[in-house]
Amino acid sequence: MEQLPLLQTKLFIPPVRGNLVTRPRLIERLNAGLHRQLTLISAPAGFGKTTLVSEWAHSVGAHSVGAHGHAPLDAPPQIVWLSLDEGDNDPSRFLSYIIAALHRPEPELASGLLTTLQSHQPPPPTAILSALINELTTLPGSIILVLDDYHLIEAQDVHDALTF
Repeated sequence: MEQLPLLQTKLFIPPVRGNLVTRPRLIERLNAGLHRQLTLISAPAGFGKTTLVSEWAHSVGAHSVGAHGHAPLDAPPQIVWLSLDEGDNDPSRFLSYIIAALHRPEPELASGLLTTLQSHQPPPPTAILSALINELTTLPGSIILVLDDYHLIEAQDVHDALTF
């Protein structure tokens, strides 16, 4: 199966709208989540989850990248964004987008993994994840990965990849 090019717009933090009602209490709770491994935001459709996290990401300013594509050493954590859809239930596609999102602040990170994943015979997801985790441990700062619309993911292989 031929891999389609990755859609870069899935990797952009949505812009904050001008008529936004700020929610300082929720922003504070998200800031508190910076000290945890996982923060889950759950609410019915239309309740503003994406808008809230986008507002928070822009207020933290953590998504800005330094002159060489890297965060300064004393910078807040980098925020990378992935807007998921039903097609991301394919483990290779899901991991390709995760790696592409991580490339935004750290272009050298796992540079060969994306090519390997998109080959005709990609290695098992556990091999890709092991290599990716090893490379993430070499980074001087933190990266926050936002998975927007994760409720669209139903594939157990993708769930397993996140709990690896």
